[in-house]
Amino acid sequence: MIKVSDEAKKKAVQLMTEEGLDPLEDYIRVGVKSGGCSGLEYVLKFDAERQENDQVFEDNGIKVIIEKKSMLYLAGTVLEYSGGLNGKGFVFNNPNANRTCGCGESFSL
Repeated sequence: MIKVSDEAKKKAVQLMTEEGLDPLEDYIRVGVKSGGCSGLEYVLKFDAERQENDQVFEDNGIKVIIEKKSMLYLAGTVLEYSGGLNGKGFVFNNPNANRTCGCGESFSL
């Protein structure tokens, strides 16, 4: 469902540990909500609990939660991390997006 790059995994493990979460047991929650300059925007946060409508996937040793209503929008997405001088942080490489904004935080289908 969602792939996690090596760089995204390293950063997620670091940030989860800093927040007191266990990267082996806890989750990255990703989703989509209305908003942004292209119509839909990505949501990413760390979470220790699953909800009833969540689907859990694991890739590269990272557990990812996606709420069912966001699954269609995120199928095949690769979660990446871009650091450095021009880094954006976590980046969604979404093959379903027809149009994205300049910052890469919102998209449309």
